[in-house]
Amino acid sequence: MDNSFLSRLYPSAELESLLLPRAGWYPYPPASSRQAWASLPIEERQDILDLGQKALTTPWPNLPATLYLRYARDGDRAAFEASYFLRRRLLAHLVLAECVQGQGRFLDAIADAVWSICEESSWCLPAHIGVQIPGSGLPDTAEPIVDLFAAETSALMAWTYYLLAGKLEQVSPLLPARIEREVQRRILTPTLERDDFWWMGFSERGVNIWNPWINANWLASVLLIEVDEARRIAAVAKIMRSLDRFITPYPEDGGCDEGPSYWTRAGASLFDCLELLYSSSGRKINVYNDPKIQNIGRFIYRAHIAGDYFVNFADAPAIVSPDASLVYGFGQRIQDKTMVAFGARLEESSVESSHAKDHGHDLTRVLRRITLPHPGTSTEIAAERTTAPERGDAPHLRDVYLPNIQFFAARDQAGKTAGLYLAAKGGHNAESHNHNDVGHFIVYYNGKPLIIDVGVETYTRKTFSPQRYEIWTMQSAYHSLPTIDTIMQAPGREFAAREVLCRVNDERAAFTLDLASAYPSQAHLLSWKRNIELQRGKQVVLTDTYEFEQTPASLTLSLMTPCDIDLPTPGNILLGEATLTNNRLSAAGLISFTPGDFTISIEEIPITDSRLGSTWGQRVRRILFSLNNPGKKGRWVILIKGVG
Repeated sequence: MDNSFLSRLYPSAELESLLLPRAGWYPYPPASSRQAWASLPIEERQDILDLGQKALTTPWPNLPATLYLRYARDGDRAAFEASYFLRRRLLAHLVLAECVQGQGRFLDAIADAVWSICEESSWCLPAHIGVQIPGSGLPDTAEPIVDLFAAETSALMAWTYYLLAGKLEQVSPLLPARIEREVQRRILTPTLERDDFWWMGFSERGVNIWNPWINANWLASVLLIEVDEARRIAAVAKIMRSLDRFITPYPEDGGCDEGPSYWTRAGASLFDCLELLYSSSGRKINVYNDPKIQNIGRFIYRAHIAGDYFVNFADAPAIVSPDASLVYGFGQRIQDKTMVAFGARLEESSVESSHAKDHGHDLTRVLRRITLPHPGTSTEIAAERTTAPERGDAPHLRDVYLPNIQFFAARDQAGKTAGLYLAAKGGHNAESHNHNDVGHFIVYYNGKPLIIDVGVETYTRKTFSPQRYEIWTMQSAYHSLPTIDTIMQAPGREFAAREVLCRVNDERAAFTLDLASAYPSQAHLLSWKRNIELQRGKQVVLTDTYEFEQTPASLTLSLMTPCDIDLPTPGNILLGEATLTNNRLSAAGLISFTPGDFTISIEEIPITDSRLGSTWGQRVRRILFSLNNPGKKGRWVILIKGVG
C-alpha cells in the first residue's frame, strides 16, 4: 500500500517554497486588529462577552494528584476530566472576550489561567497516560505523553499566544515565553523526535480518529509557535506523512465506521488539517479535488436522518449537532452545494435552539466558527469565505449505499422526513469503536425513532479494555440481531458480513447479507441470509433465512425501541408514542408476524447513565422474539410499519 498521498504530492523538499514563513502567516486577525473584531455582529460579540464575564467569576478548578489517580484506582475518568476541560473552556472564553473588548479587563484572569495550565504536571488525561514507561497512575514529568487533549491544550495555548502575545507581554514578558517553552517541551519536541506514538501510524498498529485529531492540533501549534523554520518545515512534513497513514486506508466511499459523531473528529479533523495546510501555504497545498477527500466530507449528510438525528452505529449517539462551520466550510472547499446548504441549515438550527453558544476550547474551530461571514462583515475577518445562502436545507437523501463500510440507508421520498427511514450495516466486528453488530438495522418514522441503536454509555476504564464486550450496549443481543442458544456475535476482524448486496428502485430498497460468519463456531451456523427491505410508502420487511449444522435449542431475535409497547392481538406488537427527553417523542408503529411463530417477551431496561439518558430518557425496551420449535433450517418474516 502506497502511504504517500500528501507527502507524494507535496514532498518535504518543496515545503520551504510552499509554506509561508511564521511571521508572514495571518490566519485570523489578532486582538490588536480592532476593526476586524469590532466587525463581528453585535449579538456574537455580546455572547462572547457574556461567556467571558461568567468566566471571570467562575472558581478556577483544582487538579490535585489524588484526582488524577482516580482513573487508576477506581476507573472513574469523569471527575478529573470535568475540572480539566472546564479550565480550558474558561481560558478560551477569556481569550475571546479580550479579543472582542480589547480593553485589558480579562488579561489578569488570562494570565492566571495560562500560568496554571503551564504548571500542570501533564496535559495528558489519566485515561491515556498508561503508555508512559511507569504505566498508569500519576504522570512522569520527564516523559511527556502526547494524547488527544495534550495536543488540544497545546493548540489552545498557541492560539492564545498568537491572538494576545503583545498584550500578555504587558502583564509579564515571561508569559508568552512560558507558553512557547511549554508547547515546545510537551508537544513539539516529543512529536518531532519520537516515532513511537501509535496514533502517528509509523508502526504496524492501525490508526483511527486520534491521527487527524492530534495532527490538527500539532499542526496549529507548529505553525503558530515554532520559530526555527527548519524545525517548522520538518514537523509539517512529518505531520503530512502521518496523515497519509490515515488517508490511504480510509474507505474510498468516505464512510466513517465510527459514526457521524466521530466524523467530527475523523473527516472533520482531517479538514482542520487540510485547511491549516491550505492557509499556511497561501492556497498552494490543496487536495480538495480528490474524490476520496470529497467523499470523506459528504459522509456527514449521507448519515443524516432528520433534525438532529443521525445513524448512530458503533459508539455514536443518535443525537448529533455537527459544527455548522465545519460542514459549511468543507462543502465550500469541495464545491458541494448540498453540503454547503446542509451546513447553513445546521447554523440556522443552532440559532433557533439557543442563541448564546459556548463554543468550547478548540480555538482552531471556534475562530472559524465566529468568523463565518455575516452581512457587513469586514473582508479581513471574513477571509475568503463567500456569503452563506439565506436558508439552508438538509438533503434527506432517498438512498445511500457505501460499499466499502457496507452502510445502507433509504427513505420513502427524497427530500422529506415524512414516512419510513431504514438504515442497516454489514462490516465486521473489529471496526473502530466497534459494537458486535454485523447485520444490525434501525427504523425511524416521520423523523422519529422507532427501532433504535441504543448507543454507548459514558466512557469508563472498562470501555476500552479487554472487558469491553461485557458492557450490554456493545453486545449483539442488544441490537436488532439473533441470539443462538445464548451465543452472541464475537469481536474480531474475522467476524464479518458476507455476500453483501444493495438493490434500490423507485418502489423499494433492499439490503442483503449473510451474517453467519459474525458468530463463533459454537453457533454451528452454515448460513444466515438477512434481507431487510423498505417498501416505499408501506413498510419495512425483515426476512431471515437460516441453516445450521445441528438444530439449535433456542433462537431469539432482539429489537430495541424507545416506544411504549402493547400486545393487542396475536401476531401484532403496537409501538406507542413515548416521551423521551427534552420534550422529544418517539414514533409510533406496528410490528406484525405470523401468529404462533414466536413467544414475545418485553424487557424494560432502566437508563441510569447520563449519556444515554440525554437521548432516550429514563428507559428503553427490548422486544424478544423467541422462535417456537426452531429447526436446522428455517425462515421468518417480520413487518414494521409506522402509525399516525
